[in-house]
Amino acid sequence: MIDPWMIWVGLGVICLIIEIFTPGFLFMSFGISAIITGLIAMASMPFWAQLAIFIVVTFIIFLNLRKLSKKLMHANHPTNVDALIGKKGTVSEVIKDDNKYFVKVGGETWSAVTENDADMKIAEKIQVVKIDGNKLIVKIIEE
Repeated sequence: MIDPWMIWVGLGVICLIIEIFTPGFLFMSFGISAIITGLIAMASMPFWAQLAIFIVVTFIIFLNLRKLSKKLMHANHPTNVDALIGKKGTVSEVIKDDNKYFVKVGGETWSAVTENDADMKIAEKIQVVKIDGNKLIVKIIEE
């Protein structure tokens, strides 16, 4: 006959495998809890005690995994053009007739204006302050 702890551990492994194919952390909570319950159940205890341990441990793990996943999911990491804010670059082209400036930041060329409408010169060092549409708002860096 199969010992109850083996069933718990087997159920835990199955839940962890299912977790690989599903979003969220629900099956992971069940899987970890079942494995912990199985390890505790090796000490020969009644089924109601094993079930109570499983329920309590599942609840504790689920709440902690939920907090962890919320923290990871809502972390503010700048993406796309927002990642350019704070980066430094150089003025690569000046078109005097149209008051247009082009700057090179991270290997890419962008149209730009200074935050105080100051004139820029070629090869001048700049830092991106913010983004307005497809134009960078920059400030001139004094060296």
